[in-house]
Amino acid sequence: MNFSLPELRTVEVTRYVTPLREGGSLPAIVEADDDFLYVLKFRGAGQGVKALIAELIAGELARALGFRVPEIVFATLDESFGRTEPDEEIQDLLRFSEGLNLGLHYLSGAITFDALVTTIDAILASRIVWFDCLITNVDRTPRNTNMLMWHKELWLIDHGASFYFHHSWPNMEEQARRPFVQVKDHVLLPQASELEAVDAAFRSILSPERIHAIVALIPDDWLSGDSPFESVEEHRAAYVRFLETRLVHSENFIKEAQHARKALI
Repeated sequence: MNFSLPELRTVEVTRYVTPLREGGSLPAIVEADDDFLYVLKFRGAGQGVKALIAELIAGELARALGFRVPEIVFATLDESFGRTEPDEEIQDLLRFSEGLNLGLHYLSGAITFDALVTTIDAILASRIVWFDCLITNVDRTPRNTNMLMWHKELWLIDHGASFYFHHSWPNMEEQARRPFVQVKDHVLLPQASELEAVDAAFRSILSPERIHAIVALIPDDWLSGDSPFESVEEHRAAYVRFLETRLVHSENFIKEAQHARKALI
């Protein structure tokens, strides 16, 4: 299957605009040297680069599957950037995040998706539920949908809590085969009646070549820190192996989602 290799731009952060304090990792709106605003995810916050890796892989997988996702960029923070920041907590965050971070294009004026206000058809709901089962995304609940309506279109955001297996690497192969039991809390599960049809279509899109290309985007620097692997290459290959194994055994998470859906309707 022919496809374009994903490419990410690199920008330099020039101005800290405001923190987004609803997130535990203190993401922020920043301005970059291309004059655009971005939601910046900091390597020095919360779960560190693992959250950035999850955001990167999940976001580009979503884009490959045809979802609307804000542009993802690499964003560099100069060592002198936070010196004038008066808030000590933010100043520490900026200092610990020097170097390469991750930014998502800021969707100015977007509003949070509300399932009680906006109706999603069965196909789109099934596509999103399938995707979140694949990446083990626990953050798509009625309380926190992590979806936005922007110019009357649905956008997926904030996938940093995905791939939670990489916080504990032992038994990775077993974890890749497991159903996604948290799907029972998914905000779109009641509408997701077309999971089997979506499965066939999406598995054909996510070829090994495409998965390798997306995982190859992870900067070596993010893979060379606290890691149980002997090399960056081995670490990167583990993400590929997880995704390929999960796709082969997608029936496991589909059945779990269907069972959870029957319990709801």
